[in-house]
Amino acid sequence: MDRFQNTRLPDLDWWARLWPTPGETLRRLGVGPGDAFVEVGSGDGYFALPAARVVDPAPVYALDVDERLLTDLERWVERQGIENVVTVHGDARELAGTLPERVDVVFIANTLHGVEDPAAFVKQAYEALRPGGRFVVINWHDRPPAETTVEGKPRGPPADLRLSPNATVDIVRAVVPFRQVRQVDLPPHHYGLVFERE
Repeated sequence: MDRFQNTRLPDLDWWARLWPTPGETLRRLGVGPGDAFVEVGSGDGYFALPAARVVDPAPVYALDVDERLLTDLERWVERQGIENVVTVHGDARELAGTLPERVDVVFIANTLHGVEDPAAFVKQAYEALRPGGRFVVINWHDRPPAETTVEGKPRGPPADLRLSPNATVDIVRAVVPFRQVRQVDLPPHHYGLVFERE
């Protein structure tokens, strides 16, 4: 299992500068108590850990292809006494068949731009959701990397991989009958899109 293109885990020191309050970001995107939640490409759990508190007592499935990162996440979960995070070693390209149940929220941050076959992944996200469930996508704005700096350095994917909100909507809605619920601006460099399974 290989990672998607240009989706290496960033350093935590600047990750926190983008989302100093990841739990609040999730709430702004409509995630709430009782939502069974999966973070696709969870890494060491920067969103999965706060999601556990936001959705409690529902489960949070942290899915990644990197077992080492999932082991790190399990250590954080144990240290913090969190009981509703379940790590899942698996490939997002087989999401629906990898999860133990359908969920209310499929969440993907900073990754869709690197998916080789986005249509196939969107279908997997759709199949992984319960009726009325939401597909939540966070992406970098389609600006040159020189304009999306963190700690004075250009960050994010190459310009040719970046997707505008409209391009992301087109990719998602061309494949399955998702209804776009809303777009949320996530300064300084991102946007969020929320789609609902009909």
